Amino acid sequence: MDIPDPEVIFYDGYYYLVTTTMHFFPGGEILRSKDLKKWEHYSYVFDRIESTPAQRLESDGHIYGKGMWAPALKYHDGTFYFAFSSNDMDKTYLYRSESLKGPWKRNEIKGFYHDLSLLFDDGKAYVVYGNTDIHLTELNEDLTGPKEGGLDRVILDDAGNPMLGLEGSHIYKLFGKYYLFNIHSLRERWRRVEAMYVADSLDGEFIGGDIFDNDLGIRDSGIAQGGIVSGPEGDHIIMFQDSGAIGRLPVVVPFKWQDGKPIFDEDNTVEECELVGLNGDDDFKDGHNDFWQFNHEPDFDLIKFEGGYHVTTDKVCRNFFHAKNTLTQKTLGPVTQAKVTIDGSALNDGDFAGLSAFQGDYAFAGITKENGKIYAVMLSNTNNGGIWDLSEEEGVAEEKIELQNSTLTVSVECDFRTDLAKCFIETEGKMIRIGTPHKLRFRLDHFTGCRFALSCFSTESTGGTAVFNDFVLVK
Repeated sequence: MDIPDPEVIFYDGYYYLVTTTMHFFPGGEILRSKDLKKWEHYSYVFDRIESTPAQRLESDGHIYGKGMWAPALKYHDGTFYFAFSSNDMDKTYLYRSESLKGPWKRNEIKGFYHDLSLLFDDGKAYVVYGNTDIHLTELNEDLTGPKEGGLDRVILDDAGNPMLGLEGSHIYKLFGKYYLFNIHSLRERWRRVEAMYVADSLDGEFIGGDIFDNDLGIRDSGIAQGGIVSGPEGDHIIMFQDSGAIGRLPVVVPFKWQDGKPIFDEDNTVEECELVGLNGDDDFKDGHNDFWQFNHEPDFDLIKFEGGYHVTTDKVCRNFFHAKNTLTQKTLGPVTQAKVTIDGSALNDGDFAGLSAFQGDYAFAGITKENGKIYAVMLSNTNNGGIWDLSEEEGVAEEKIELQNSTLTVSVECDFRTDLAKCFIETEGKMIRIGTPHKLRFRLDHFTGCRFALSCFSTESTGGTAVFNDFVLVK
């Protein structure tokens, strides 16, 4: 499951993990575990960031590939601190609360701190951040910006790395010294590796190098970027692995300290974690389950949950990337399939409503209305632009079948062993495939793993409504 940029703390009997949530709202998801093996959804930190037109998908604006990146989580003197940089706002935000359930109080930290880590030490607070050049900056007392005259220095430099320079900082004070963990790539080829550097003081030299260059026999992409945590289960480092279309999968790796260095077991036995309540079924009778997140900030004036998820459009879109109120949930590998029933009786000509394998290269199974008639349709997209560029193409209608009524059950299967999606529709009590198998890809246009998504969008006129009922994970 796509859970990138993890940071984990242990508090009061539980491990708590925070992860990047990008352009999905609510954001700042927190997961919880007793044993590092069984994880569940616990809470979200925020409902919105700034409610800008782009964050709300107004007009042609969007924040795909931006939003909230690489959060930091710390507990200090009775307060939890949660911080992240927002790449569309070019700002850094700090939330604080006495409970991980909130409420959270927010302020800005003046400046932009890429992949930041927080450190509280001897009555002072610091932020460590950056890419290639790793900076350490002392913060003022109210944590709203750099301290005037405070410590501010570059502590690491990975200049000349043609792949990925050092980033993803996680800093700790351990054994009376300062330990900094970072990700970067091997210089000779793309492969994530984890590095560690140690200094006797914050104004001293950080010395170290790569400590973990492994893929656990899963795929040759490496595993890196994450922090360490100590608890009843021992010492662990929690990182992620690029895993194709499903996204960046978290990896929990045990280690032991020896002479101030982490020593990893050479046994590469892999055990699957259990993910509970992070996705699942929903009938939408009077709301939605917590594992759902909207793609961009929702417009609640256009939706309701009354015996189903009702979505009304208020703008004309070229494709469903710009559709407001798309409701998403994470997919779980290696093979997963979902189905949902769609009522399109209140759609207008040019409207589409459906279930998709949602990312830049998508597969969409749903219904559309054309000249007063309802059709089952399979749409797909293959982005031939730059890896950061969001496609503005309409999508390819691979197959269209006229229906005799306006209600249809559709299904999408994602096989992440081959990164292929297949679409199905129900007819005469049987599921039949519509369209062709479609290749899924993790791209930086979305920068997120493939999700299941429910969308309704208009291409000709506004005001159409779709109703989604009985979302079920088939496998």
